[in-house]
Amino acid sequence: MIDLPSFIDHSLLKPEATLSDIERLCAEAKEYRFYAVCVNPCYIEAAKDFLKDNNVKVCTVIGFPLGANSKEAKIYEAMDARLRGADELDIVMNVGIARSGQWDAVYRELRDIVIATEGIVHKIIIETGLLKEDQIKKATEIVLRSGAEYIKTSTGFTGRGVTLDDLRIIKEVAGNYLKIKASGGIRTFKQAMELIEAGASRLGTSSSVQIIKEWNSYSRHT
Repeated sequence: MIDLPSFIDHSLLKPEATLSDIERLCAEAKEYRFYAVCVNPCYIEAAKDFLKDNNVKVCTVIGFPLGANSKEAKIYEAMDARLRGADELDIVMNVGIARSGQWDAVYRELRDIVIATEGIVHKIIIETGLLKEDQIKKATEIVLRSGAEYIKTSTGFTGRGVTLDDLRIIKEVAGNYLKIKASGGIRTFKQAMELIEAGASRLGTSSSVQIIKEWNSYSRHT
C-alpha cells in the first residue's frame, strides 16, 4: 500500500480564505502528514510560521488562476514568493497565448521564470480542460524544455478538472522525464488511486482530509 498522504498538496486557494482558514489547513497538513500545503502568495509567511518545526512544504501559485499576467509580472511574483519562503511554485501557463499558437513565447516565459528562481520546485499548470489533445502534447514538450520539474493539469478554476486521459496524453510525451501533478475535481480515494496508478506523482486537492479518511477505512479492511 502506498503512503497516500505523501502524494497530496493540501490546497486552499479560494479568494475568501481567511488567516484562520490557513491555520486550520496547516494543522490538518501536520495531522495527516500531507506533503505540502498550497496557499495564495499573501499567506506564504503565515503558512511557514504555522508549519515551523515540521516537514510539510509550502507551495504557492504564480499567475493564478488565469496565467494571463505579463511575463515580467510573473517573474517578479515568483521571485517574491521564493524570498518569502515558498518551497514550491505552481505556475499558470499563459493558455491564451498557447492557444494562439505562440509556443515560443510560452517557452520563453516559463524558461525565464524557472531560471529566475533556481533552487525551488516548479510545477507548470497547463489547464488541460482548455486544450485539445495536440495542444496538451505541445504544452508538455514546452514544459519539458523549460527546466520545470513538474507539469500540473489544472487550476480547478477554469473548465473541467483532471481526467485519466489527460495523464495518458502527458505520459506519451513526457515519459519518466517529467513528474505529473494531477489537480482539479479530485474528491474521492478512488479517484486519487486511479490518478496515481496512471502516473501522477502529486495530487492537488482541497478534499484531502476526506480522501485520507476513506484511505484509512480501506486500509483497515484489507
